[in-house]
Amino acid sequence: MIRINLLPHRERLREKRKKEFVTLALLVALLGLVSAAAVSVAIAALEEGQRTRNVFIENANRKLEAEIKEIGQLRQEIEALTARQNAVESLERDRTIPVHLFDELVRRVPNGMTLRTMKQDGSRLFLTGLAQSNAQVSALYKTLANDTVWLERPELIEIRAGQPVPGQMPGREARLVFEFSMIAGIRSRTDVERAEKKAAADAATKAAAGAVPPAGAPPAPKK
Repeated sequence: MIRINLLPHRERLREKRKKEFVTLALLVALLGLVSAAAVSVAIAALEEGQRTRNVFIENANRKLEAEIKEIGQLRQEIEALTARQNAVESLERDRTIPVHLFDELVRRVPNGMTLRTMKQDGSRLFLTGLAQSNAQVSALYKTLANDTVWLERPELIEIRAGQPVPGQMPGREARLVFEFSMIAGIRSRTDVERAEKKAAADAATKAAAGAVPPAGAPPAPKK
């Protein structure tokens, strides 16, 4: 039996291609949806990971800030302890300075001069007293400038004639005392120790030089 297809060949081919195009378009659309969904899921995962990292960084920053604050507090405490230690060491080191100052003044004040007040203010010493003459005040000034271990750079603040010396015989010419005030610098223990070491070294050098006979001198006689 012979079958005769009455439909046109081209129309049938067109329908076939149309079905294939629709199928392909559906597949492409489905693939696009799947790709979009995958990209969306990947982006969501990346965002979640970034949020997790951000939270971790924020927590680490807060922890670091707390540690920095604690370190700052510890540093302040260490500085305060160091300052107190230095103050204690300074007091321990300088507690004998007043004794040395009294000893210096007792040995250096000229005879006939009386010290009325002595006040220490940091590294300065304020003195007031009575002298029988200007020469005594001048002698004290020179002594404090050149012949003392613990005092230096004296400055005469004031000198003026005061009251007559009490207990004078009546009928004699009244002798006045001179009131004076003076300020002097106090050397630190470090400076004093350095000066003492230098003086000891100089003395040792002079002693060694004196022990060596000069060139051409006859030898010392044997005992």
